[in-house]
Amino acid sequence: MTDADIKADLRRYLQEGREALVWKLEGLSEYDIRRPLVPTGTNLLGLVKHMAGVEAGYLGATFGRPFPEPLPWLDDDTEDNSDMWATLDESRDTVVDLYRRVWAHSEATLDVVPLDGIGRVAWWSEGRDVVSLHLILVHLISETHRHAGHADIVRELIDGAAGLRAGNDNLPPASPDWWAGYRDRLEQSARQA
Repeated sequence: MTDADIKADLRRYLQEGREALVWKLEGLSEYDIRRPLVPTGTNLLGLVKHMAGVEAGYLGATFGRPFPEPLPWLDDDTEDNSDMWATLDESRDTVVDLYRRVWAHSEATLDVVPLDGIGRVAWWSEGRDVVSLHLILVHLISETHRHAGHADIVRELIDGAAGLRAGNDNLPPASPDWWAGYRDRLEQSARQA
């Protein structure tokens, strides 16, 4: 495999995670994409906003190509977790469009930086902060898919929809009655443990 082949594979996995995350918003109301469904406040639109900032940092500033738009929720003096939820003036379209602009900026970074290109993650501890593009791509793919998994669970809590990505839910083809029976069997097994 050449570096170009490896980079193409990494790009594909990153893009699949990005698209899965955005797909989780489809068909839901503004309320549902914003509502916190777990004690830590995790919500669908907040996950997209968070990943826009994360990716802008890792594939922007880390390689000397800062994202050109302000991301005020990343400033040092902002409230904790301000990147994990959308304010009233941050609409679904605003956040998703921002994430897509981050993708384009990231792709431009990937076009000019080789896999062994060196960058610096300013928020990582000294001694770990000097990184290769290859390492950052693996890290970012992991983080993107982790949050897409969070989004999958949150979406299932909202309306029961679940699945890996558009066109491939990666679930057994089963009726709602089968799923209810399956869940009941798991609950009984857990209670007996």
